[in-house]
Amino acid sequence: MGDHPPMDTPADILDTLLRGQRPWQSEPPVFDPADTPAEPLPLFVAWFAEAVEAGQPEPHTLALATVDADDAPDVRTVTLRGADARGWRVATRADSRKGRQLAASPRAALGFHWPARSRQIRVRGPVLPASPEESRADLRARSTGALAAALTGRQSAPLGSLDELARASAEAWRTARAEPERDVPQWTVYVVAATEVEFWQGDPGRRHVRLVYRRPSPRSPEWTRQLLWP
Repeated sequence: MGDHPPMDTPADILDTLLRGQRPWQSEPPVFDPADTPAEPLPLFVAWFAEAVEAGQPEPHTLALATVDADDAPDVRTVTLRGADARGWRVATRADSRKGRQLAASPRAALGFHWPARSRQIRVRGPVLPASPEESRADLRARSTGALAAALTGRQSAPLGSLDELARASAEAWRTARAEPERDVPQWTVYVVAATEVEFWQGDPGRRHVRLVYRRPSPRSPEWTRQLLWP
């Protein structure tokens, strides 16, 4: 029997794929930190609009990082529900894993990645639940599928089988179609009241531009701006 070459391990395959990736597939825009507003929200909105115009897929999605009662970190992708003077808004059921974590440790970080513009935005701060009225309005503004998902419930709980999920989902869809105004008391909008917002503009020469806004508390109207080393 002849010798056979060793088979690539999953780690070897991953390494090959990673080495084949190339950044900067489009020319990044110029970002001049000297020409920026006194607070971060207008700049966030401008960058968001430019990401949409550049064709960035799902620019409204973000990474939501939380910690549990033991300060163990967790992260997942969610959708942005809006932003205003109070902060950046996300939503979930209060009895979901992230809802329980936000109850135990009401602070979070958000991460937006828009490679179509070679940009990232990071948001950090304490988290406050919005009013029940605002949470209900958010759910009613969503699609039938979103209401069905909220009605299905039991998010992150152990699942016995996919058949069990299919039955629960089908029942939730029937309810959502028949009762589009159906209330889900657990549905909660959470406001990340930012105390730090960082804007990162990539550069092919690795001279990335990082501009961070900071304020001492969510109630402070005054922001400071500072450049960071990349």
